[in-house]
Amino acid sequence: MNSANDLKAVGPRIRMMMPQLTPLEARVVETVFGLRDFSEETALKDLAAEAGVSEAMVVKITKKLGFNGYRDFRSAVSSYNRLPTAEMHQELSPEDSTKEIIQKVFRTSIHALEETLAILDVEAFDHAADLVAKARQRDFYGVGGSAQIARDVAHKFLRIGVRANVQDDSHMMLMSASLLSSDDVAIGFSHSGRTTAVIDAIQLARKSGARTIAVTNYGGSPLAQIADIVLCSTAQGSPLMGENAAARIAQLNILDALFVAVAQRNYQAAERNLEKTMAAVASKRRDKLA
Repeated sequence: MNSANDLKAVGPRIRMMMPQLTPLEARVVETVFGLRDFSEETALKDLAAEAGVSEAMVVKITKKLGFNGYRDFRSAVSSYNRLPTAEMHQELSPEDSTKEIIQKVFRTSIHALEETLAILDVEAFDHAADLVAKARQRDFYGVGGSAQIARDVAHKFLRIGVRANVQDDSHMMLMSASLLSSDDVAIGFSHSGRTTAVIDAIQLARKSGARTIAVTNYGGSPLAQIADIVLCSTAQGSPLMGENAAARIAQLNILDALFVAVAQRNYQAAERNLEKTMAAVASKRRDKLA
């Protein structure tokens, strides 16, 4: 790993693998990231002792995460920890001042954006833009906060004449998915990638012949595993804000970029439709103070 983007991707790629680890394995990884002095000098036996596991267990975990072994893992994580952006994510504390709260929240979002940009699969993104642009029907599935992201995206697409249906009810998702065909695309939005209603709908959409896209924070999640294309965000958790707060910002940016890429594929039509939709709501704006 030589480039800056490769290094920035180290933390996100490890985090994305966490759901596939056992609780004990995950605890060992959390121990590594909790050690402020973890470096190229940290011996395998010392880390094993700190985590309360055998040296063989540590090596096994590093290989499960995709590294050649402990030395490869140690080198990558040490380099990642030295990046300026690695210092951005700081836990919120009850003692924080208003200024500290603002800075920590903003830096966490900036950190999520930097790392999501580093791991974003450009080829998969390009393929997703092609599918959305050419689709006859577009179904967006999401529950809770993920449904809000789906609605935001559908609103942007409508402005350029690209229509999409947003479903946030499990029954409606399945009914809509059953009517899709090979000319259609379904996008499942789930931060965890484990939302049953969304997974079931995407599975049925695939069975119906539609192409499927997952927008999630975990590339190894059940949703990601069944989708044709995965657009992955990455964000570190926070006990107070939760993990999906910063991830939401990253996902909205991915989808803003997708919106532009889709518009670019038929720019004249997008421009024409944008003029129409802006004119349609112009009368609802109060441009001057009464």
